Amino acid sequence: MKGICILGATGSIGVSTLDVVARHPSLYKVIALTANTNIEVLYEQCQDHHPEVVVIVDEHKAKIFAEKIQNTPMSDIKVLSGAKALEQVATLDAVDSVMAAIVGAAGLLPSLAAAKAGKIILLANKEALVMSGAIFMQAVSDSGAQLLPIDSEHNAIFQCMPAGYKTGMQAKQVRRILLTASGGPFRETPVDQLIHVTPDQAVAHPNWDMGRKISVDSATMMNKGLEMIEACILFDMTPDQIQVVIHPQSVIHSMVDYVDGTVLAQMGNPDMRVPIAYSMAWPDRFDSGVAPLDIFEVGRMDFQEPDLERFPCLRLAYDAIAAGGIMPTILNAANEIAVEAFLNETVRFTDIPVIIERCMQQFEATVADTLDIILAADRQARLVSRQIIAEL
Repeated sequence: MKGICILGATGSIGVSTLDVVARHPSLYKVIALTANTNIEVLYEQCQDHHPEVVVIVDEHKAKIFAEKIQNTPMSDIKVLSGAKALEQVATLDAVDSVMAAIVGAAGLLPSLAAAKAGKIILLANKEALVMSGAIFMQAVSDSGAQLLPIDSEHNAIFQCMPAGYKTGMQAKQVRRILLTASGGPFRETPVDQLIHVTPDQAVAHPNWDMGRKISVDSATMMNKGLEMIEACILFDMTPDQIQVVIHPQSVIHSMVDYVDGTVLAQMGNPDMRVPIAYSMAWPDRFDSGVAPLDIFEVGRMDFQEPDLERFPCLRLAYDAIAAGGIMPTILNAANEIAVEAFLNETVRFTDIPVIIERCMQQFEATVADTLDIILAADRQARLVSRQIIAEL
């Protein structure tokens, strides 16, 4: 039985992970669950899985939660608070696997701590690699950790790689990666109408059930830009070897093109329990709870190139990785601030790429070879982005 820590347990990935865990109670024991503020969902999860420890980043909510479980069968659960406690539970001796599902830059430090501790890392937090790719992969290599990607696209690529392949290795005999994207809810919306998009419209993804921030990233295709950067790092590929392909049905989750002309594709219903179960059972497989794919119901599959006028965020991601250094960190930080402002209805949907590009223009692509440099760049980019928003 493996001990698992779920960072970001109350989000969509965390909820799906616990669904898979519940299907295999003899294989996994929940050691730690973490949440930011959502103590209502966390309480229900603790009732079902009874972890040894929980972390609630918000100190006030942690106190409320601790009081709530007093005089209940859950009173023996240890309650911690603060961001530093995330690193603490990710490195516990009883933890074998860490589901890194905290959205955004907040997930970097606990995910990196798990890597340094030699854990099996189930990585759903793409920002950790976007911000600190070389440092993160070196930590995995130095500690002997195993890094298994959870994003449906990267998990698909991993499944299509040669036998015995490990993340971070050179992908021998692989010519390119075809990274699929749904195109989001505005794939066919006239470009001149995008200025009127509301947050509720942007988070209404046609195929996937995701959190609000990631749903907006999908609508702008920044999500695919970040995934492209992540794919370069995970699979030791260059940006020109990553072709983004819009595939509205979200049945093919990505493809790998080999030098002999063979293209391997991983297919399945659009349900995150598939990549989660694959990574949890790896190198074997077990039931995910997802219905079999009905290819006749799918009927057809379409593919098209992304329009960079419609999706300027994708272009900015390619610009960021081409520049290198701290620029992917700047891109990610500016995007997080711009998306937050859009969800708060402070800026328009079409302002998101404008904010990111103006922020990137104010930085040089200096070398990002230490964590201190990366974190400083992240802080500075957030300040600059907020100033840009104030001036819009």
